[in-house]
Order: sequence, then C-alpha cells, then structure tokens
Amino acid sequence: MISREKSIELLNRAVNDELTAVHQYMYFHFRLDDMGYDLLSTYFKRTAIEEMMHIEQLAERILFLKGEVEMKPSHAVEKIHDVKAMLDKAEAMETQTITDYNQFAQECAAALDSASKKLFEDLIVQEERHQDQFDTEVSNLETYGDNYLALQSIEHAKKASAGTQTT
Repeated sequence: MISREKSIELLNRAVNDELTAVHQYMYFHFRLDDMGYDLLSTYFKRTAIEEMMHIEQLAERILFLKGEVEMKPSHAVEKIHDVKAMLDKAEAMETQTITDYNQFAQECAAALDSASKKLFEDLIVQEERHQDQFDTEVSNLETYGDNYLALQSIEHAKKASAGTQTT
C-alpha cells in the first residue's frame, strides 16, 4: 500500500525547494538584466519558468494523493551581485536538488509509490540539464573572463540601439 503521507511530505519538500529556485533565479535574472548581461539573464528567466513547471507537476501529484500543497520557499533569496558567484550558487542548488531527488525517488519506491518515484526521476533529468548548463557558463566565465561578460554587454547594446530592448 502506498504511504501517501511520506510521498506528500517529500513532494512538498520538493515544491519548497523549487519555489526557492524560482525566487533565486528570478532575482539573478533581474540583476543580470540590469547589468546588461542579456544572454545570462534570459537563461536564468527561462530556468525559473521551467522550475515553475516542476512545481505544477509536483502539486498535481500532491493533490492526486489527497494532500495539501505547501507553498513555502525553503530558503530566502541570497542577494548576490557577482556573476560568477551567481552561477556557482545556481550550480550548487541544482547539484543539491539532484541529490535530494535521487533520495526522494528511493524513499517513494520504498513506500510503494512508483508514480512519485518516476516523477522525481523525470525531474532529475531536467535538473541535470540545468546543472550542466550552469557548469558550462562557469567554465565559459573562467576561460574567457571579462571578455565573456563583455560579449553579453554587446548583445544588450545591440538590442538597445535597434530599439528592441525591453525594460
């Protein structure tokens, strides 16, 4: 028999962590946009939207199990202004999520809840993609340094001069 309570608890922990990621990534999006780093800003915004979709999937499963969705971020937003520190923070968040979701999948399997197990496994694939992209961005920044950020600013300036920049 499915242990609904344990699955609901784990699914809600994931909702809380995903909500934290949405808040943190949107903060990074706003800061990077303000700094003129359009490409990184857009990547953080797109990732935040994907994390919102994860919340929706998790919430649907919680409701199916007759639980209550708890919308409480697990951590406050960190006010980070350094681009490398933002990327390092995002990579660390994704790495922790992957670790947690692997554990959650195992716990759901032990509770005979294969549907929640599969949901966590499916989310792991997406989180690994996020982690890999953040790792790539960190590598680019380490390899190209300020030149990498200068290219981001040029993209911002091109959009502004073409009148396609949104504020």
